[in-house]
Amino acid sequence: MIQTRGERTFTVFSAIVMILLTVFAFLPFLLIVIASFTDETTLIRNGYSFFPEHTSLEAYRYIQSAAYTFVRAYGVSFAVTILGTGIGLLITSMLAYPMSRTDFKYHNVLAFIVFFTMLFSGGIVPSYIMWTQYFHIKNTLWALILPNLLANGFNVLLVRNYFKNNVPLEIIEAAQIDGASELRTFFRIMLPLSMPVMATVGMFMGLAYWNDWINALYFVSKPQLYGIQNLLMQLMSNIQFLNSGQASSVLGAETVQLPSTAVRMAMAVLGIVPVLFVLPFMQKYLTRGVVIGAVKG
Repeated sequence: MIQTRGERTFTVFSAIVMILLTVFAFLPFLLIVIASFTDETTLIRNGYSFFPEHTSLEAYRYIQSAAYTFVRAYGVSFAVTILGTGIGLLITSMLAYPMSRTDFKYHNVLAFIVFFTMLFSGGIVPSYIMWTQYFHIKNTLWALILPNLLANGFNVLLVRNYFKNNVPLEIIEAAQIDGASELRTFFRIMLPLSMPVMATVGMFMGLAYWNDWINALYFVSKPQLYGIQNLLMQLMSNIQFLNSGQASSVLGAETVQLPSTAVRMAMAVLGIVPVLFVLPFMQKYLTRGVVIGAVKG
């Protein structure tokens, strides 16, 4: 199709605007990467800069000294993210499916219950008592998976709307006529036809699990179960303690100066790298899954 002069002008203008927005979005991450390779003294004296006076690998050497701990924390984070996202997607989709079926008698009741959880919660103290004294998940891997993140009312409604607006009821009726059970209909028809919204919700859940540090703060006291985010917090606390004047009085030695600012930036880089690898593969589903799933049905 031949574009008019005005359409070509708008296309070029839109492309320029999007390129500028992309550059502005990328610059903060680039600044973090450069700061992680900047000498600590330079950071303190001159602040953050895209063109530092002196570079240094001291921050990454410090992290390398705790390589085993980092590998273990990455393993915990990957395990929690994969398990939590997989189980969460299954629970979310299986709850959204009956809510999307208008022929199900209690679909509005389920929708109200799910929406109610978005407005009210039991609070931190009752939740802590429930999970630790009744479910006994303290200092287990399930403590990083079950509380707070496993199911979310917004995600359930998003999937419900996608099921309702994009999977015709006639397909489900045809499957029932052919003798398919509800479970077979759900796994063989609904899920394959709902990949955009499942990938989108899965990305939301995966990012939430990867960035989570609250669950470990509340329910975990064993360092062996720390994920990457909690390990970064612990290492930063250790560095601040060693750089403070309290270290000499407690340890009986001279204060050790470590590259706290550069290490913080290096840790941020290491924490975000896995997300940068996964996000491009989910990008094609994101817009379609969010826009279509958010349509009120």
